[in-house]
Amino acid sequence: MSKIITFIWLSLLSFTLFGQDIKVAHLICEYKDNPIGIDLMAPNLSWKLTSTKRNVMQTAYQILVSNNLADLDKNVGKIWDTKKVKSIQSIQIKYSGSTLLSTKTYYWKVRVWDNLGNESVWSKAAFWQMGLLNVTDWKGAKWIAYEKLADSNVNILPTDGKKDKYNGNNILPMFRKEFSAGKPIKKATAFISGLGHFEMTLNGEKVGDDFLAPGWTKYDKEALYVSYDLTKQLKKGKNAIGVMLGNGFYYIPPVKERYKKLKVAFGYPKMICRLLIEFTDGTSANIISNQSWKTAPSPITFSSIYGGEDYNANLEQKAWNLPGFKDIKWKTPILVDGPKLNAQKEEPVKIFENFSAQTITAVPNNEWVYDLGQNSSAIIELKVQGKKGDTIRITPAELLKADGSVTQKNIGGPSYFTYILKGEGLETWRPQFFYTGFRYLQVKGGVPAGKENPLDKAIIENLKSLHIRNAAEQVGHFSSSNELFNKTFSLIDWAIKSNMVSVFTDCPHREKLGWLEELHLMGSSVRYNYDAAPLFKKSLQDMKNSQLASGLIPEIAPEYVKFEWGGDMFRDSPEWGSSGILMPWYLYQWYGDKQSIIDYYPMMQRYINYLGKKADQHILSQGLGDWYDLGPKPPGVSQLTPMGVTGTAIYHYDLKILEKMATLLGKKADALAYGKLAANVRKAFNSKFFDSKTKQYGTGSQAANAMAIYMGLVEEKDKNAVIENLVEDIRSRKNSLTAGDIGYRYVLRVLEDAGRSDVIFDMNSRSDVPGYGMQIAKGATALTESWAALPTVSNNHFMLGHLMEWFYSGVGGIRQAENSIAFNNIRIEPEVVGDLTSANVSYNSPYGVISTKWTKTDKVFILEVNIPVNTKAAIYFPGKLKQTITDEINPRINALRFENGKATVNVGSGHYKFKCTND
Repeated sequence: MSKIITFIWLSLLSFTLFGQDIKVAHLICEYKDNPIGIDLMAPNLSWKLTSTKRNVMQTAYQILVSNNLADLDKNVGKIWDTKKVKSIQSIQIKYSGSTLLSTKTYYWKVRVWDNLGNESVWSKAAFWQMGLLNVTDWKGAKWIAYEKLADSNVNILPTDGKKDKYNGNNILPMFRKEFSAGKPIKKATAFISGLGHFEMTLNGEKVGDDFLAPGWTKYDKEALYVSYDLTKQLKKGKNAIGVMLGNGFYYIPPVKERYKKLKVAFGYPKMICRLLIEFTDGTSANIISNQSWKTAPSPITFSSIYGGEDYNANLEQKAWNLPGFKDIKWKTPILVDGPKLNAQKEEPVKIFENFSAQTITAVPNNEWVYDLGQNSSAIIELKVQGKKGDTIRITPAELLKADGSVTQKNIGGPSYFTYILKGEGLETWRPQFFYTGFRYLQVKGGVPAGKENPLDKAIIENLKSLHIRNAAEQVGHFSSSNELFNKTFSLIDWAIKSNMVSVFTDCPHREKLGWLEELHLMGSSVRYNYDAAPLFKKSLQDMKNSQLASGLIPEIAPEYVKFEWGGDMFRDSPEWGSSGILMPWYLYQWYGDKQSIIDYYPMMQRYINYLGKKADQHILSQGLGDWYDLGPKPPGVSQLTPMGVTGTAIYHYDLKILEKMATLLGKKADALAYGKLAANVRKAFNSKFFDSKTKQYGTGSQAANAMAIYMGLVEEKDKNAVIENLVEDIRSRKNSLTAGDIGYRYVLRVLEDAGRSDVIFDMNSRSDVPGYGMQIAKGATALTESWAALPTVSNNHFMLGHLMEWFYSGVGGIRQAENSIAFNNIRIEPEVVGDLTSANVSYNSPYGVISTKWTKTDKVFILEVNIPVNTKAAIYFPGKLKQTITDEINPRINALRFENGKATVNVGSGHYKFKCTND
């Protein structure tokens, strides 16, 4: 067919020809702005570049690092001066200057040169502060506790279903330390860990704005500490540190009356702290945790990460965390052992949106149900007035019974909040060490303000939910002309936000566990939306800490429980454990993070060797398969796809990725071995599962065919036929899906890669079959565990949100070109399918903002694109073969060409606005 295209060269000159020169912006150390507590001897440094000109590439850089701002202001890099380095690299540059010292602050700045002959001015100064690099840097600080759990009751990996050894609650302690700072203060930094979680105050004011600090880990292997800058809070003269501790996953009270998914018990709560005070005269002092501190029970009478939290305001000790408090009745803490400590590198958990009640409804037993309107991971904020001893119990839930009261059947119960009033006017309370997932709150013991109150109960002045999540910066935006897609985006986003804490959890209530398949399957959806690289890296450490001596990476990390129902199917499934191999590669692809591959290569080798030993003639049949696919039975273990298909396909993919990583690291022998084994697995897979007559894999399920294609198992001569079979299966079901947790992402990836986003559109543009539309139609406000939003399972679940990736890569058309690293080579190819008439999509990549904004009418398609400095892009235009394409801003672009039936143009950085008109 003849391809006719006209390119009109406009005569107007772009204003960008006369813009400012290149600038260095957004200096980042280890993914963070001006971080403190860096415990790496060679942190990675990155920056972003801006320019008003087009086609700008960095050609050289210079980094200066100094231990004081005065030298840096004079352009002196006492600690490191790279001089002028000819390189396009602007991300993941490893520090290689003088040896870095614990607790010291280092200041740095950058200038660059570009391909247009420009030299930037020096960037604004940034800094990082080191943490504690070895045990001696704690300066003798001790782990202290109120009480010690008997060794006989320590249980670091309980087996699901076994009876408790004992039942009882533990003391939730608080600690205080009063001290004096006798000289003017230059800087003060606290390094602190409290297990399971801590909340620190200085002179009565909370330190930091984080929640549930530090992040939870496999505590027999490591714990995390947090660093705080206390310079502004510390004062000359008397000061007082206050610390409260909660259980978290460190200790789950085995109380019979409260819900508990598992009964892990590493020990009772404990803490360790070093406060470094640097004075203006050059001297310093350290306040460390030891037996000079005092401890007492806190007003928190019960706290469980699963069962809830109870608070008795009558047990408060006023001014306990202020100087001058009389702590004569407090006891001396005991000294205990603690795990290895590392700095917390992921962003903290913080409070974000808050939701007030949309409706307040009376239900039986003189109780009230508050509908907050949004199902999310959250805590409550209660404002109440009443008499001393009045007790408010608040039960959270996702769903309601027929009578309007709440049900916890799908999330585990009983789990609730309890507050006992002290009777002193308006009282405000937030739980400190427990969160859960809910939309509804049922209140017992109080009456909402403005309602009749004949029994003179406590008055609930206000009750809100406060959404908590990991504070990873949002870097993506999506909107389109399709309202169902916009609602679906929000649906998935709330599941991501609700399950992104200090691990990626499955749900924020019933389990809160780090099921690993979500990391590699939902990873791209998360990364388009949030700058969560540190959290993904933390998950790798959790996997390393949880890996067994056999090499098995269990399905959950940190592994807090051994599920034995169904044998090892909930511990040994390749589709889950393979995150240990795939995540380092994805971190390299998305962020250029080669260090993760280096650090976790031994872990990967041990796991792939384990899989090799488990394989029967190269086939892996253990595990869960395509979990929660849509078969004739209630969802669970794979129904439509034979066991062995998904596990072996992932095994082959692991080997091909390992081959690439070994090559990248210069390990030629390993690369050859992995490549050879992959070829043998491919041969065995096709021999066992491929029907050469029907061109189907296994049962011909959507998951089976899609995974065989994506994982590179299909012979090239059969690929188109297998794709057509996948499409035919979807079409024959009136455009409905059947694939589950494991398979659906690959269905979408294969269809998009094959140019069949029209099928993706049709599958996800309806509400009458199980899928996102049905969930929304049933009232879901967060992605649910099952495609059909069943009331028996979680209604805020992370695992099925794969369409989010397509919203960015398909509708927005923001993709990486082949062999691109961290989006330095971009492919812009929006899929203008179905009834879509517009979309506005952006992703703030490691190099800067990539955005597309397009509109479509019968005759005109307009596409605006932004490409960051130091990157390049190929732009692919949808539409008819006969069309006129113009650059509305600047005609000086490369000539158009054709690829796979689409007009395309290669461009450099800059802003572009293309107009495509049908001839």
